[in-house]
Amino acid sequence: MTTPESRTGSMFRWTEVGTGGVIAPDERLTWPRTIGIGLQHVVAMFGATFLVPVLTGFPPSTTLLFSGVGTLLFLMITRNRLPSYLGSSFAIIAPVLAATASDGMGAALGGIVVVGALLVVIGVVVHFAGTHWIEALMPPVVTGTIVALIGLNLAPTAKANFEKDAITATVVLILLILCLVLFRGLLGRLAIVVSVVLGYVLALARGEVDTAAIGDASWVGLPDFHAPSFHLSVIPMFLPVVLVLVVENIGHVKSITTMTGIDYDRRMGRALAADGLATILAGSGGGSATTTYAENIGVMAATKVYSTAAYWVAGAAAIVLSLSPKVGAVIAAIPAGVLGGVTTALYGLVGILGVHIWVSNQVNFGKPINQFTAAIPLVIGIADFTWKAGDLDFGGITLGALAALVIYHAMRLIGAWRGTVEPDHAHDGTRPEEPTDR
Repeated sequence: MTTPESRTGSMFRWTEVGTGGVIAPDERLTWPRTIGIGLQHVVAMFGATFLVPVLTGFPPSTTLLFSGVGTLLFLMITRNRLPSYLGSSFAIIAPVLAATASDGMGAALGGIVVVGALLVVIGVVVHFAGTHWIEALMPPVVTGTIVALIGLNLAPTAKANFEKDAITATVVLILLILCLVLFRGLLGRLAIVVSVVLGYVLALARGEVDTAAIGDASWVGLPDFHAPSFHLSVIPMFLPVVLVLVVENIGHVKSITTMTGIDYDRRMGRALAADGLATILAGSGGGSATTTYAENIGVMAATKVYSTAAYWVAGAAAIVLSLSPKVGAVIAAIPAGVLGGVTTALYGLVGILGVHIWVSNQVNFGKPINQFTAAIPLVIGIADFTWKAGDLDFGGITLGALAALVIYHAMRLIGAWRGTVEPDHAHDGTRPEEPTDR
């Protein structure tokens, strides 16, 4: 198997090739075509990346800025050999909403910085020790459960937005489904963007969009920056997010390995650390936590262009767009009905991605160990159980994630000692093979 460094010794050099066949990470099309592919990546990430700050109350332009900067940082740390875009993570929404409600935006940003720092630490460990310890700690039944409960925990938030304008929300939801089944290729992949834009136009026609801030915003200017603050009481809410980001990154890197035929296992630690550093940077200035994006991996799969040059274009374009307060104001004005419609699908989709991890890894739910590892945490997460211990607040996501880890490993160890639990088969508890979405 070839390695990504085999064709050139320069980190910032690409071999120009024709349009036929697969374009490797260290190759590129002509610059005009490369710029076109890069802008296509911007469109692919745009809808989901902007939805996170809109839902959490963060400034959209700031999130877009750190998304672009984080992508360029990711490319440099992975030595320009691993094609990925870092967009906003949906896993961060629930803890950010809880932290903001209790202690303000600064506390939420502090939690994001902590997430990034822990991800850097894990990345360093993975760089030297590999991923086997992660696969042992979080087998698919556990990772699938954690991902599922994070999405389903947000169901009340989607309902609250939906009820503010049920007509627009219903139309957006219908448009999203129609886009998925009517269109092929990139347009089908951009169903979220298309449904939000059309829903936005509908809401504008119905007088539901406050355009005052859009008119007042300047065309060029710096985004709004906010400093983090650190509150011990909110930190536990963010810890499960670290686990999700680890699973997402590993899954996405493995997907790129499958598509390109290049073994990226030894870059796994760099990828995790790079995402961690990008998240620290974002949290330090008012942006959302970042993660590698499945939407952009989908673009690569469709175009067969894996050139990192296209991602340099995408990152730079995101930075340029972030320097227009007018763009940020337009995004921030998305009405609740539009958000209610799209998040009803997206939050449920995050939950289904957890189920996808179970199915793709053939988790055997005939075994009590797997049944209870999933069943108890899901109820804890969906019902949003809470527990307060001194200054620490533990919400449903934190308690559910801890329950999944404790129940699985306790039942496995005690069951092995008593001979009541059969050893896991290869696909029941070995590795998270599939990527999750954001």
